[in-house]
Amino acid sequence: MPEGHSVHRIARQFARNFVGRSVSASSPQGRFSQGAAVLDGREMLSAKAVGKQMFLEFEDDTWLRVHLGLYGAWDFAGEILVDPTIASANGRMGQTNQRGTELGDGDDAILDDAGENSLTSIGAPRRTRVHVRMSEQTKGLADEGEEWPPPVVGQVRLRLLTASTCADLRGPTACALQTPDEMLATVAKLGPDPLVGDPAEGEERFVQIVRRKPTAIALLLMDQSVVSGIGNVYRAEMLYRARLDPHTPGRDVPEEIVRQLWRDWVRLLSIGVETGQMMTMDDLSPHQYRAAMASRDDRHWVYHRAGLPCRVCGTEIALEEIGARKLYWCPSCQR
Repeated sequence: MPEGHSVHRIARQFARNFVGRSVSASSPQGRFSQGAAVLDGREMLSAKAVGKQMFLEFEDDTWLRVHLGLYGAWDFAGEILVDPTIASANGRMGQTNQRGTELGDGDDAILDDAGENSLTSIGAPRRTRVHVRMSEQTKGLADEGEEWPPPVVGQVRLRLLTASTCADLRGPTACALQTPDEMLATVAKLGPDPLVGDPAEGEERFVQIVRRKPTAIALLLMDQSVVSGIGNVYRAEMLYRARLDPHTPGRDVPEEIVRQLWRDWVRLLSIGVETGQMMTMDDLSPHQYRAAMASRDDRHWVYHRAGLPCRVCGTEIALEEIGARKLYWCPSCQR
């Protein structure tokens, strides 16, 4: 499932490419035809993410709420103005080919083997499906002679289109129109997000919630009403980085460790938004960093490493199911 960093990246792409412009909307798949008809021709006023949910504001007090869920993704095509706060895996932005590799960088280019760092297909990992040009200044449509708008590929729930940029939504768990009050009610149910509001206030709210819960901390970190944006990868990695037993009840976790978890989330989320990848290892050499950016197998302490030796103590990484999701942890380091 796409985690919080991906949704913030999507919102920033919309802010750069759609906000302030009139948008054509359609539902090629047909499942969102009525909603698309309402949005068609309206100006997009704002785009924001809270945890794993994104909210696009349109004229006439109309909001679009999108939750990608396990399989959803947004694909962008055409002239894409890349937000300067997000970058490709090697910290630079540039023209890409269909595999997401930077052109002209030669051996300097980094390709994520899971497609996770793509600036044109954000959500459930997948290879980019269309060629795009990314630049800081739009110079018209993409390559001369290229079909515009691009042909619909697959089951597109919603297509949003400006004169030069196209965004296709596929496979979301939720895609619904909301009134301002409904949007605020949805946000009110979500836990604090480090990139929304005051992080210090978010920390206090997080600490207060966790410290009164008898629920295992591994479950609390995945509860979007406790904290927004953390999914299976970040959950496992944050617990390992804190050397915390995932089964510890929230109320038994020392306050300083709860605060450490929040501050680690602040840091990791910012890295994820900037790079597009869930980098959770520190103090890597340049070679190790490039390897980690290119392959998730070199990017994490415990996630997806069941049966392999812990990178620190050598104990076999354990895998269990908790809350219907896989949990990876080190039985030695996290005791």
